[in-house]
Amino acid sequence: MSVELPARIPLRDAVAPADGIVEGPRILREPRSGPYELFTLRPLGRVIGAEIDGVDLAEPLTPELRAELNRALLEWKVIFFRDQRITAAQQRAFAANWGELETNPFIARGDDEEVTRFERTAAMPGYENIWHTDVTWRPNPALGSVLRLIEVPPVGGDTMWADMAAAYDNLPEDVRARIDGLTAVHDYLPGFDRFSDPGLLARWQDRFPPVAHPVVRTHPETGRRTLFVNQAFTTHIVGLDRAESDRLLRYLFLQAHTPEFQVRFSWRPNSVAFWDNRATQHYAVNDYHPHVRIAERVAISGDRPV
Repeated sequence: MSVELPARIPLRDAVAPADGIVEGPRILREPRSGPYELFTLRPLGRVIGAEIDGVDLAEPLTPELRAELNRALLEWKVIFFRDQRITAAQQRAFAANWGELETNPFIARGDDEEVTRFERTAAMPGYENIWHTDVTWRPNPALGSVLRLIEVPPVGGDTMWADMAAAYDNLPEDVRARIDGLTAVHDYLPGFDRFSDPGLLARWQDRFPPVAHPVVRTHPETGRRTLFVNQAFTTHIVGLDRAESDRLLRYLFLQAHTPEFQVRFSWRPNSVAFWDNRATQHYAVNDYHPHVRIAERVAISGDRPV
């Protein structure tokens, strides 16, 4: 006996706003996690973030240890170390294994000239709670940074990182085709003008004019294609009118907000993070005000994005 199926009920028109992130599977290219012979590595996320045990950052690195740490950095994009009772000079010496160091003229210095200090108090709350890649307003943005937490609030104050190679991998094919070959302009003013001294900003305008970088850069060591625009410093895409540029950038900025591409790190005193600034964005969660949070950072000079 045949069964008569009910007619399909027509669905009402319902369209989500365009240019958003849609649900469904994500392309997650997992790192080749080892083997590591000189330390223990524990992943904290599926594609980004790993904690390393068995390394004392106060001691000089052997070439073999430096090479293995670099492989971990390239594979996991940000690596974490706990219980590192190091001085600013030792922090600087560790970072210098990856190249020349640089400072940021818009951030206060620490006790060491090549160390910047983020001292957040009731009188000076944090302003780093936006997804960004450091110093993309430089012609040669930083290779990476080493951040050490000195004083941690009783609750909150985590930092998040997003894998921007995974973000690129998951863009729709037509979007990837559209943005490959485009360049975007980066400027320090949008990221600092809301909380910095106007006189200080004005003094550096000639030294740091706006600079253009590829919207998609190729990582110089891994060869991976990486989305390289960020909401703090990217102002517009070259060759597009303002409305079209703003719409496309808003969509690209949104990609860092996807949890599958992220790792979140809860700090303890003497914790250290070392991240690949060429492959990531990060966000300092500002949920601890008015408690104190003090960190010191050393940045490593990078190369021109291509």
